[in-house]
Amino acid sequence: MSTSVKAKSLTFDEHTMWVELDDGRSLGVPLAWFPRLLHATPEQLADYRISYSGNGLHWDQLDEDISVEGLLAGRGDMTRHHGKVA
Repeated sequence: MSTSVKAKSLTFDEHTMWVELDDGRSLGVPLAWFPRLLHATPEQLADYRISYSGNGLHWDQLDEDISVEGLLAGRGDMTRHHGKVA
């Protein structure tokens, strides 16, 4: 699946990451899909960047990379986590 939809901005509430897309949609994604984000501080969550292409979301502090394409396809964190994420 290839997409031309790009992320414009992110916001967070207690349980959800909201991705504003350039086509006018807002995508709500459960933080539970991404344990690093779920356990992050508000300051860590706010320290993200959107790639130049608009298709990638990245958190340096959390070592987390998420693609807009994956979110649109309904994919969460594809790694296995054993125990708590530091």
